[in-house]
Amino acid sequence: MDDGLQRWRLVLGHPAQSATGGLSGDAAARDAALDWLYGRDADLAGRGVRRGGGRQDGGRQDGGRHGGTEDSVLTVVDWLDEVHRLFPKKTIERLERDAVERYEIHAVVTDPQVLQRVEPSPALLRAVLRTKHLMNPEVLAMARRIVDGVVRELMRRLQPEVRRAFSGTRSRQAARTGQARDFDFRGTLRANLKHYQPGERRILIERPRFHTRSRPSLRRWQLVLVVDQSGSMAGSVIHSAVTAACLWGLPGLKTHLIAFDTSVVDLTGDVTDPVELLMKVQLGGGTDIARAAAYAASLIDDPRRAIVAIISDFYEGGDEHALVDTVRRLAGQGSQVLGLATLDQDAEPAYDRDLAQRLADVGAHVGAMTPGELAGFVAERLGR
Repeated sequence: MDDGLQRWRLVLGHPAQSATGGLSGDAAARDAALDWLYGRDADLAGRGVRRGGGRQDGGRQDGGRHGGTEDSVLTVVDWLDEVHRLFPKKTIERLERDAVERYEIHAVVTDPQVLQRVEPSPALLRAVLRTKHLMNPEVLAMARRIVDGVVRELMRRLQPEVRRAFSGTRSRQAARTGQARDFDFRGTLRANLKHYQPGERRILIERPRFHTRSRPSLRRWQLVLVVDQSGSMAGSVIHSAVTAACLWGLPGLKTHLIAFDTSVVDLTGDVTDPVELLMKVQLGGGTDIARAAAYAASLIDDPRRAIVAIISDFYEGGDEHALVDTVRRLAGQGSQVLGLATLDQDAEPAYDRDLAQRLADVGAHVGAMTPGELAGFVAERLGR
């Protein structure tokens, strides 16, 4: 079979066997690896079983297990080895992501042999956060490698965005007063060349020029990040932890990080170590946004210099009226209230639009942001 037909056969699967012919070599191995994973869709729909007889995910039950002469059953470790041998990096990342998120094959992040092989990725980090309660201490220590690897990469990407947002730029404008450190020597010379006195070989400075800085002022603000730790918000939890770490210690800004489900946990003390912070997060459970918002309000020193960012899908399990009242009170006192349906690199929200609209009606800014956009929003407020 030529390469074109093989590709079509891999795309279309077994139904195209009669039209395209059989596969051999690595193409057949790729087909087997794909079928090991995506053949589960047929199983779950009751349309038969994959090659090899029973379930091949390292522990899930299958009433259709039977004997035969089919290919041997792959373990998760075998499958992962084949995937890394047969596919390019982007495809590997997609397959691993689908394994842990679409099919919930927990062995990918709870089996020590697998953890030794996988490359850290955001999808695997989300899986670790969802399943770490299933891990013994040894496995948990190995899973920490994934957390550390992804956090380092996210910090590497986000820190330059935060620095750009807060560094500001210097613009040259004519001014009669200014600080010595902002004196624009060359600009002043150019602006006053017409006052050059040849006999005395000097320039009379009539209009000194200074750099005017657009860097945010150092007047102190508070940023309170309030993060929903329900399972669907895993990506936002990760990016909130990294964002808080990048913002921590910036002049003029005091940062808090609060996580909540039906209870509220103040994680501010762990902000400087986002790996440790994420290992403490407990994804899942109910959602009481009202309680978390009330706690955030209690932390505020100066309402007119406070930003409260509530990061949630706004499917409230607590008291919606209490939440709306808290947001109304915060906004009425002059605080900036953000209702963020997501905080991650994609900023693609899925949320309860009715409750979000009610929050917007009482003064919240509702939408979605990337971490860099949130840093820019904070920097703009500090500069006022």
